Amino acid sequence: MEDIVTHSFHRIVRDCGSAVLFVSLLGSALSVSAAEAGQKRAVIKDGAQVSLEYTLRLDDQTVLESNVGKAPMVYHQGAHEIVPGLERSLAGHAKGDTARIVVQPAEGYGDVDPKAIQEVKKSLIPEAARKVGAQLEAKGPDGESLFPRVTAVTEDTVTLDFNHPLAGKVLLFDVTVLDVLSVPKK
Repeated sequence: MEDIVTHSFHRIVRDCGSAVLFVSLLGSALSVSAAEAGQKRAVIKDGAQVSLEYTLRLDDQTVLESNVGKAPMVYHQGAHEIVPGLERSLAGHAKGDTARIVVQPAEGYGDVDPKAIQEVKKSLIPEAARKVGAQLEAKGPDGESLFPRVTAVTEDTVTLDFNHPLAGKVLLFDVTVLDVLSVPKK
C-alpha cells in the first residue's frame, strides 16, 4: 500500500489485484472509487454530462429527496444546473465514485435574508392561504415568479417568507456517480 499526499487532499491508493481502490478526503467530502488497473477514467469537468444517484439530507439526517432506485439525475458540469457547492465538490470525481458532500448555506440556497421576510395586511392574502405553512405564488417587480411561505398569522397581518425553503440549511448529499460523458462542443 502506498500513501500519497497531494496539494489539496489526501489520497490513499490500495492495489487490490486487478482493481485499484481510491479513498480521498477532500475537506468536508469523503469519497471512494474503484477502477480497473491501467484503465483511464473520465472525470467530471466543465462540459461533461453527469448522471448521479443521490440522497439529500439535512444535518439532522432528515431525508429531503432521493432518486436511489429511480431514474438518475443528469446535469451538465459547469452549467450551474445544480447548487454551486455540490457542483464544485463533484469536479474531479469519476464513474463509480461515491461521496458524502456537505454543502454549507452560502454554496447551497444561501443564508436566510431577514429582508425577505415581510409582514402584510391579512386582507391581501386569500382566505384559504391564511395559515402557517401555506405557500403562495406571486410576481416580483421584474415579473419573476416568487413562492413565499406563510410563517405567522395574527389578527391583522400575515408574515411571508420569500427565502428559499432550504436557505440557511446545511445540505448533505450522498452521491454515486453513475456516468460521465464528454459532450462535443458545438
